[in-house]
Amino acid sequence: MEKKTSVQESRKFNQLFFPKQHNKVYPIRLQRSSSTSSLSSLSSSLSQKSDDSSLTDSLNLADESFQFALNLISPRCQRREPEIINDAHQQQIPQTAEAGELKRCNWITKNCDEAYIQFHDECWGVPAYDDKKLFELLTLSGLLIDYNWTEILKRKEILRKVFAGFDPNTVAKMEEKEIMEIASNKEVLLADCRVRCIVDNAKCIMKIVRECGSFSCYIWGYVNHKPVINRYRYPRDVPLRTTKADTISKDLIKRGFQFLGPVIVYSFMQAAGLAIDHLVDCYRHNECVRLAERPWRHL
Repeated sequence: MEKKTSVQESRKFNQLFFPKQHNKVYPIRLQRSSSTSSLSSLSSSLSQKSDDSSLTDSLNLADESFQFALNLISPRCQRREPEIINDAHQQQIPQTAEAGELKRCNWITKNCDEAYIQFHDECWGVPAYDDKKLFELLTLSGLLIDYNWTEILKRKEILRKVFAGFDPNTVAKMEEKEIMEIASNKEVLLADCRVRCIVDNAKCIMKIVRECGSFSCYIWGYVNHKPVINRYRYPRDVPLRTTKADTISKDLIKRGFQFLGPVIVYSFMQAAGLAIDHLVDCYRHNECVRLAERPWRHL
């Protein structure tokens, strides 16, 4: 009698408490269905009200039903589903590969100008050893005080034209008349003081050439003639300036260069490949690293 009374009390307790609370957490009322069960059937089963009279049977199937429900709501790669669904999932992989979209640094988006994307893909991070190329990148980086990379790169060709292909020897010999002609060119969009700055920097480069043999030899000496290979994962990890850029900036300014603070100098180092700051998941990272690992070439 006591055992029968305790069973009845237990049933009454389960009927009062368990259906109202436990069914909200675990889908113990689910019955095993065919292999084509989906999340929609799971949702409809969860929305149905519990029948208290069948609660005891449901509790006996709780472990089995709960495991089955977990299989339904778990990630697709972990489900025990028919082969046809797995095949459909596998068919999505080559579709993504066929799209041919290259993984670039996160700051290169679909809205970026083509000139900026091309600069990222072909120039940024590639070790540059030629004095003309280094002078060009130093000049373009200096313009970041007034413009962004996209605005600068759109005028790269006209800048090459008016500054004699960025030959520092030729630019260093420019006189006042030529400076004013460049400043008055509406396509260039540079004030006369900015043009004079570029000419003065070219004169400083020629002094370094006479002292060190080339500007390339001088600037690459700061990184022991080997690019600094960084392995950043996120854009926030990429610094605006480094202690090495601070050191180079101080010496350049001491030598008479203008508008070349540490942030501008580090932008130049990134562009000229003295520092490789492509994110590790960017397709250009490994390519630039392979170029960086080649023996240093003094031109």
